[in-house]
Amino acid sequence: MNATARITIHSSQFPEQVRRDLLASLRNRRVNHKFHYDSLKQTQKWLAVHEAHSPARRDENCLTAYDRAFLAAAKKIKASQLHILSLGCGGGQKDRRLLGHLNARGRTLFYTPCDVSPAMVLVARQAALAVLPAKNCSPFVCDLATADDLKRFLVTRNPALVTFFGMIPNFEPQQILPQLAALIRPKDWLLFSANLAPGHHYAAGVKQVLPQYDNALTRDWLGTFLADLGVGRGDGRMRFRIADDASNGLKRIAADFRFARPRRINIENDAFEFRAGEIIQLFFSYRYTPGRVRRTLSRHGLEVSAEWIADSGEEGVFLCRRN
Repeated sequence: MNATARITIHSSQFPEQVRRDLLASLRNRRVNHKFHYDSLKQTQKWLAVHEAHSPARRDENCLTAYDRAFLAAAKKIKASQLHILSLGCGGGQKDRRLLGHLNARGRTLFYTPCDVSPAMVLVARQAALAVLPAKNCSPFVCDLATADDLKRFLVTRNPALVTFFGMIPNFEPQQILPQLAALIRPKDWLLFSANLAPGHHYAAGVKQVLPQYDNALTRDWLGTFLADLGVGRGDGRMRFRIADDASNGLKRIAADFRFARPRRINIENDAFEFRAGEIIQLFFSYRYTPGRVRRTLSRHGLEVSAEWIADSGEEGVFLCRRN
């Protein structure tokens, strides 16, 4: 194991900006999702949730769908030098499998794991070192939702394969997709995955996957944000619900915390008063269907050229280019 690792941190994750984003989250009563990955403790709790409840970890057929997508991408992309830019790398398990397929075809690979958490990009980097030399790995920490100059840092000299695995559910599509599309050049590729609502009835499919969120591990993970601010278990109750979003015709699973009694949260010299009955949105996750994925990407100049859907219907992988 290397004794050191070099990480680039974008200004969107500098302490003063993180503090501003935290204050905005409390002021607007809508938590920026990055605050659920902010510490090593939260990273470990998220990894436990992912291991226990993600179809990509517990469903062998889902893993097969990813591997089929990775193998097809490795065959289709002809560049002898390729930069894999992993946006929202998480723990890097999928990236490692992808890198293995790409590496087997004898090309030179470069890898940039990108996430809001230094701990997360280090976990992904370590996974990639089984395939790549350390000098070809360049971890990058940023907030994809707020950084408006990512092209300056993430556009690569070599053709790129941009991956966006499991990220779209946690972003407003109209906010993140212009950012994503701006990074995809005509010679680049995008591997995109989405959590799907299984079956032929959209609403019933979303209801079917609700237990993947409404469970003890997820409550513990999401509750860490409030606990670290001094909110106790008796101060309120977390609830999960299915909500409609009229702006994009999608449904999403949302986690809210309703205060049962007045509570004051202090951030240095700033104080936030929460009244009994007041709600703060902790988390949301959109659920798509394959058709909704294709239509949503098309609105932003991205065309799906191939797709792989798990037999369960709960997850899909899409290989895309600019249209």
